[in-house]
Amino acid sequence: VQLVESGGGSVQAGGSLRLTCVAPARVYGKCMGWFRQAPGKQREGVAAISTGRTLYADSAKDRFTISQDPTKDAVYLQMDSLTPEDTALYYCAADVRGLCSLSSVPYKNWGQGTQVTVS
Repeated sequence: VQLVESGGGSVQAGGSLRLTCVAPARVYGKCMGWFRQAPGKQREGVAAISTGRTLYADSAKDRFTISQDPTKDAVYLQMDSLTPEDTALYYCAADVRGLCSLSSVPYKNWGQGTQVTVS
């Protein structure tokens, strides 16, 4: 089952991007997460959101904001003050059980990713 991410691109350091993820209604999870993977590195959780709760990795706090619109089965990641260290392939994932963590383990449905490059 495919989630679809969009909004990636190339920006200069200090710039902003807004990522969007749309999921089929039947897999839109009780918790939705954003993950990223840089070349040669492991996939890491960036942010997650469920009703009334958000989680952020330390690297994302105060710079990134996760939000969702369940009426559109969509989740967003607003990324500000980007640095070259944020360069990665960003993935959206759905956790239908709602365990909601920054570990990838509970997430069973994933998108193909959208590339973010910061120079």
